[in-house]
Order: sequence, then structure tokens, then C-alpha cells
Amino acid sequence: MAGLKLAGLCGSLRSGSSNRLLLAEAVRAFGPADYTEADLRLPLYDADLEATGMPEPVTRLAALLAAADAVVIASPEYNKAPSGVLKNALDWVSRVQGAALAGKPVAIISAAAGRSGGERGQYALRLCLVPFRARVLTAPEVLIAGANTAFDAEGRLADPKADEFLGQLMADLRAEAGRQARAGA
Repeated sequence: MAGLKLAGLCGSLRSGSSNRLLLAEAVRAFGPADYTEADLRLPLYDADLEATGMPEPVTRLAALLAAADAVVIASPEYNKAPSGVLKNALDWVSRVQGAALAGKPVAIISAAAGRSGGERGQYALRLCLVPFRARVLTAPEVLIAGANTAFDAEGRLADPKADEFLGQLMADLRAEAGRQARAGA
């Protein structure tokens, strides 16, 4: 099903981050899709700013998520939690009418320099997604440890087992998105 819309969120703003590399690998593993990576360069959530009107980048992000058939989130682990950039984006999206992630299949992946690969950050992110009623895939977990050496010169995952897990997770995400798209058609 090539007509699927896939949205990606990267919890790191740095262009060369390991999570951006991992997100690119996830998109490749997902297969043909209309892919858009969200821009998470948003103002910090502020109720006073919200009271003056929802910022346009926030409404654009919520619309992207609402239109997507599936979402993949790649986030580093900062102090045992998802990045502030990602948490801020979720806080803003929660304020937009329409429940953009409700029922949406979501895959979470992470790359981190430490030996856990961002495991605690992933679990905290799963908790953050509960109020959104997203359908977060539970397995296989994709936790890339030692991220600074996990990718080859072409930006591909160097560990075949990690690539296998990522491939399975993205195949499952594609299958869920396809089922949902067919059910809604």
C-alpha cells in the first residue's frame, strides 16, 4: 500500500543526530510512503501565548499528525526522559482540538550513547502518549545503544540484529496503518 502517509518526529534538533539517522532508517524500513518529518522548532508551551491564538507551527504539526496513517517517533534519552523538544511538542499538540493521535498507530525508537539505548526515555514517552489514546506498538523494542558507533559511513545501522528489529517494528507499523486505512475507506 504505497499511498500511506507516514509522519516522523525526531526528538533531537541536531541535523546529524543519531536519532535523525535512526529515523531515516525507520522510513527506509517502512517502505513506500508519503513521508513528512515534523518541524519541532516550536515556542516553549506557554498558556499566555496560547491565549493569544494557537501558534501556526503548532497547528501545522497537529494537522500533519491528524492526516498521517502512522507515526514514528525517534527520541534521545535526556536525564532518563524523552527530550524537552519532543515533550514540548506533545504538550502543544495536546492543546489543539481534534485529538490528532487518537487511535493512530505509533512506533517509538531511540538511539542513545549509553548502554540502555534510551530505554527509560522510551518508557517515559509511552507514558506521555497515554492521554493521546495513540495505539503505541509494544514490540519489538528498538533501543540502539552506543549510538555514536551504531551507524556506518552511509548512515545505516551497523548491527544486523538492530536492523532486523527495526525492520520488524516498521513492518508491523505499516500493517497497522494499512488495516486502519482499509477500515476507514
